This record gives sequence, structure tokens and C-alpha cells, in this order.
Amino acid sequence: MYESSKKILVIEDDSVTRNLYLKGLEAKGFDMTGAQNGRVGIQQAQKDVPDLVICDITMPDMDGYSVLNTLRQDPVTAIIPFIFLTGSSTKADVRKAMELGADDYLTKPSTLEELLRAIATRLEKQANLQYWWSKKFEKAPKTSAFTDNTTAIAADVAVASDKEVNIPPKSIFPNIPQLKEVFDFIEAHYHQGITLCDVAVAVGYSSAYLTNRVKETSGETVNCWIVKRRMAEACFLLQNNNHTVEKIAKALGYQDVSHFSRQFRQHHGLPPQAWRKEHQLVSQKQVKLW
Repeated sequence: MYESSKKILVIEDDSVTRNLYLKGLEAKGFDMTGAQNGRVGIQQAQKDVPDLVICDITMPDMDGYSVLNTLRQDPVTAIIPFIFLTGSSTKADVRKAMELGADDYLTKPSTLEELLRAIATRLEKQANLQYWWSKKFEKAPKTSAFTDNTTAIAADVAVASDKEVNIPPKSIFPNIPQLKEVFDFIEAHYHQGITLCDVAVAVGYSSAYLTNRVKETSGETVNCWIVKRRMAEACFLLQNNNHTVEKIAKALGYQDVSHFSRQFRQHHGLPPQAWRKEHQLVSQKQVKLW
């Protein structure tokens, strides 16, 4: 028996097929709900968020592609595992389904066992992702390895007086309340080599939805904000200590110092060492004026 707490929504216009799926999966322990068309299915998914959606593609009024696209654009339903079950199996149909963000694609006729295996795979993957990310970040100490590195670096900064001009960079993120959770996560973990996928899982959205939302609201992508935050910290560290570029790159989450150097040059117009030489000289001159 499967977990009775797992809710599955079946969107299928053919009542015989829909009832067959509902009864078969309910007998296996799932909490089942059915919808006779796409619009009703969307309403039910938004009202009582299921753990997984099974949806036909060819339906009157609204097809399965439109259903999936609508659910992926809603933050409440964006990351629900979605399985297409349809009589069409052309490469073009499969490709379109996957491009829209479907998690699986089964063709009719499919046995109940085939459907159960697909469901189990999707639910297990979802659970593993949530567990892995929660363990990765929930236990991260506030004084992380990066914080320790920053503290050590700060101890090496030559402070000429209380009027030292070099201070840590202020927040680079715009004040957008609806993106606060996204920016807070980036701020807390940018030094850990995070990616768009990491941020999406952490805030509970699909990568595609989060990309569109952040781009439309802030004018930049999630990955761009991650890099911008790293580059701002890179400037501060380069200007205020004598640690190697490689050590600073690793402290900022880069495994490859060449990758760090390329990104730094793209953002600041100079390689890290050349930028450091130029700006440390400027800093020293400013300090001497005091």
C-alpha cells in the first residue's frame, strides 16, 4: 500500500477512463480526485493542492498542454509532479510536453502497474529533492566556512585609521518584497556554489517559473543575481587583503579559479589581480590623505 496521505488529481475527459484510474489508484491507498476537463482540473489543483497530477492531452476546450502551462505559472502549483497519459506518442508531442515541464509521459493503453511505477518514481524523486535540500541548508551554521574565511581575511586587512574607507559592500539586491525570500536565500548561500535549481527548490517554485518571475520583476535572472553578489564580495576581498585569487575564488564557491577570473573580467573589465593592483593603490592613497 502507498501512503494514504498522497493526493493525486486525474484530469481526463473520458469518464470511463477517468473512473478506471480513480478506482485503481484508490485501491492502492491514494487519496484520489477526478476532473472532467482542464479548467475544472486547474481549479481543483489550486484549491486543494495535490501531490501529483495525471492529465490527458487531447481534451475539449483546454488541452493538457494548456493545463500544464497554467499550473507551472502559478507559484502554488508550480512544482507539482505532472504526468501526461495520452494516446499520442509522436516525438513532437513528447518533446513539447517535456519543454513545458512535464515530469513523465505515458502512452495509452498503460497498465495500472506501469502507472504505479511512474507515480512512485515521481513521488520518490520529489521527496528526495526536498529532503536533500532541507538537510543541505537547514543545518548550515550561521558561522559557516565562508564566514570563517571572511573573518580570517578581515583580520588581515591593514586598517590605517578609524577612518578606513574600505567597508563591506552594501546589499546589491533591490527592495522588492515579493522577491525577498529569493534574495535572502542568495545572500545566505551565494558562497556555497548555488545555482538556479537550488534557489528554486529552496523557495518552492519550479526553475522555469522562478526564472520568469525574477526576470520580469527585477530585470535580471536568478543566476545573474548570484553572480553579481559574488562579484561584489570579490571586489571587497581583493581590495582588503592579500590572499591569493584562488583562495578568494574558493571562498566564493568557485571550484575553478579560471571560471572565477573569467566572470570577474566580464563584470569589472579587468582580471582579478590587475583590478586588485589598481584599486589597492587607490585605497592606499585615500588612506594617506587622512
